[in-house]
Parts: sequence; C-alpha cells; structure tokens
Amino acid sequence: MEEKEFSIKKVLFVLMFGMFIVILNQTVVNVALPVMMDDLKVQPTTAQWLVTGFMLVNGILIPISAYLVQRFGFRKLFLIAMVFFIIGSIFCGISDEFSIVLTGRLIQAVGAGILMPLGMNVFMTVFPPEKRGSAMGTMGIAMILAPAIGPTLSGWIIEHHPWQVMFYGMAILGAVALCFAFGWFKIVGEVSKPKFDYVGTVFSTLGFGGMLYGFSEAGSKGWDSAIVISCLAVGALFLIAFFIYQLKASNPLLEVRVFKSPVFSLALAINGINTMALFGGMLLLPIYLQNILGYSPLKSGVLMLPGALIMGLMGPIAGKIFDKHGARVLAIIGLLITGVTTYEFTQLTVDTTYKHIMILYIIRSFGMSLLMMPIMTAGINALPEKLISHGNAMINTIRQVAGSIGSAILVTVMTSHTKDYIKDMLKDQPKVDTSQIKDPAILAQIKEKTIQLIHEATVHGINGAFMIATIFVGVAFVLAFFLKNKKPTA
Repeated sequence: MEEKEFSIKKVLFVLMFGMFIVILNQTVVNVALPVMMDDLKVQPTTAQWLVTGFMLVNGILIPISAYLVQRFGFRKLFLIAMVFFIIGSIFCGISDEFSIVLTGRLIQAVGAGILMPLGMNVFMTVFPPEKRGSAMGTMGIAMILAPAIGPTLSGWIIEHHPWQVMFYGMAILGAVALCFAFGWFKIVGEVSKPKFDYVGTVFSTLGFGGMLYGFSEAGSKGWDSAIVISCLAVGALFLIAFFIYQLKASNPLLEVRVFKSPVFSLALAINGINTMALFGGMLLLPIYLQNILGYSPLKSGVLMLPGALIMGLMGPIAGKIFDKHGARVLAIIGLLITGVTTYEFTQLTVDTTYKHIMILYIIRSFGMSLLMMPIMTAGINALPEKLISHGNAMINTIRQVAGSIGSAILVTVMTSHTKDYIKDMLKDQPKVDTSQIKDPAILAQIKEKTIQLIHEATVHGINGAFMIATIFVGVAFVLAFFLKNKKPTA
C-alpha cells in the first residue's frame, strides 16, 4: 500500500512539473515581445501571433483531449505532449527568423494543449471525490505559481541575456520532465480505440478557433472591424453546429451532455466569468506598472510574486476546506474578497505607490485562491466517472475562450475610455501648432503636458476596465449563492 502511494506521488510530481513548465512558457513570452519584435524586425500586429497562434492551437486541441486520453492512455500521451513541447522550444531558440519562431510556438502549443486537460484527468482518476479538493488544490500550485513567476523570470532574462535563452531553458526543463516521466510515470489508464469524429473536429476547430481569434483581435482592431465580426460570426455558427452534431453523435468528440448537470453548468459559469476578470486584470496591471509608473519588466513581475506565493500556499489549504465543507462558502468568501480588491483597482492614479498596489494584489490573490480550484472540483465531482474527461476538456476550453473574451473586452474598454478622456480634456483647448514654436523650453513644456495627459487618460481607461472586471466578479458572486454547500462523497 505504501509503495502504491509513493508511486502515485511520483506520477503526480511529474504531472505537476510538466504542467508548471507549459504554463510558465505561456507567460514568459508576453514580457519578451517588445525585444523579440526588434530582433525579428516585425510589427506588433505580426508579433502578436506568437501569443495568438499559441492560444488558437490550444483552443483547437483541448476539445479533442478526451478522445486522445481514450486512444493513447495517460503515460503515452504525457510523453507525446512533452516531446512536442521540447521540439517546439528548440525551434524557437535556434532561429532568428519570425516564421521559424512562430512554427516553434505552434508546436509548443500542441504539447501544452494536450498536457493541461491530461493532468486534470489523471488527478480526477487517481483520487476519489472526497479527496479531490485537496488534490486539485495541490495541482493548483503549478497552475497559479507559473503565471506569476513567468513575468519576473522573463524580465530578468531579457535584462541579462538574449531572448532565445528563455526557449533553451524551456527545452531543458522539458527534457528533465521527460526523463522523470520515463522513470516514474507508471499510470497507463484505460486505453481503447474509439472512432475519431472528423466532422466534430472540423466544427470545433472552426468554431472555437474563430471565436478565440475574433476575441483576441478585438482588443487591437476594435469590435467594429470586419475581420473581428466575420470571425465571431463564423465561430458562433460552427459552435452551434458542433453542439447540435455532438448531441446526435453516437461517439461524440466532446460530450456536451455534461451540461445536463446543474452543478457542473453553474460551476463552469462561475469559473468562466471569474477567468474573464482574472485574465483581464493580469493584462491591465503590467501596462499600468510599466507604461505609467515606469517600472521595469523585472520590477513589475516582482510585484506579482508575493500574490502568486500566497495562491500557491493556499491552494492545498482551500482544497482541504472544500473536502470538509463544500464549495459555496469558499466561493462566496473568495469572490467577496476578489470583488472588493478589484474595485480598489478602479481608484488608481499616476501617483499610486508600489507598496499599495502590492498589498491589493496580495489580498486579491488570496481571494482567488479560495475559489479557483474548489469551483472546478465541485463541477467535476458532479459528473459520472465516464464523463470526467469530457468535463475537464470543457472546463479548459471555456477557460481559454473566457480568458480571450475578458482580455478583449477590458482592453477595448481601456482604449475607448482613454480616447474619450483625451477628447474631453482637449475639446475646449485652443489648437497649438508646434512647428511654429522655436523656443526649446516651451516645446519641452508642451511635450511634458502631453505625456502627463496621456498618462492620466490611460489611468482613467485602466480604472474603467477594472470597473468592468468588478462587475464580472459581482455576477459570479451572485451565482455562488446557488452552489450546493455539501461535502463531497465517495
């Protein structure tokens, strides 16, 4: 018995290490993008594909993860995913051509898209319902720590080394995880040969892919862009077709009947709405810290580190509380703390102190730690065993879509509020032709006032976006009262 428990612990260590690496990889690129743009000689709209393309491949692969688990089993699928990730990382590291780096990112995304739902499936299979809260809380350490460590690590690397070092590091970490997997990952899982749903795959690819791309581009191109509107329309049509087709399919690619469970559907809604606020906040805060307050990428990353550590430490504790008392109490308290602190971020100014922001972020992270994994676990526990892999695939898919929607909405709100503020401030001001001014002191004064106006306008836009994020959390808070507050049973 002790030997079996030790074997399971080794498998879980390998899984958490692998998941930590792929999540870390998703976050390190954001800080490095400006430097990569200069080195690769590409515009921001082109460089953004290093992030957007990665996300699209993830969104396309996650819905078929349930099929892949049934077809290959846990061990083989983990090894396949890690090999893809290592090859993609090497591609990114060895090249100074954008097309090769993008190819590497897409190959990386194949591994990441497989690994995330695989990890959740293994945790749900190994642990009975009454212990899943603690187990998922432990898994949350990898899911929570990596996104916060990523910007700090990336900032340090960019300041001291070429950006390629990041990807060489990812390849080395992936190789280490692969070695551990060969020695320790002994859980195979049930393997069968289900019929592959080609029609469902095409529908889900066009549906989820169209929606993800449309929302990701809305933040930069605007909601009235023809590309954004057409992508969202095509995505929505194919998603509807996908759901209808899956209901009729004898062996569905993604079992949409998971929505027949009210608990799962409610947990998914709360998690999705909360993710919209979380992802948007993670995008807005670095913009404020670096563009307005003038902090370096490293210093802005360091600010988020204590919050990440709090979330990592609280994950297992929140899981144990969930195992004893259920999800509702944790969700209500967590969302209340998250909502209050998110609202406090609507009061930012050009003079807000580093310490004040760090304290707010730590408290907000504590609130998030109480609800993220317990909500997901409550939803999965409500499903029968045969639907768990499909439920995990659905949760990860909705998480990707919700993150894209939240980021797009909040970036759009920030941009529109910024423009409106500048218009309001300048509408009664006389126009000044700077080409006619020869005095350097006057030109410097005008430039200083312009920068000050832009900073004030940007802060106004960020505050407006955080207000929308507060509303998202408020909706999730109301929904949390409808969760069943009962202890999970075997």
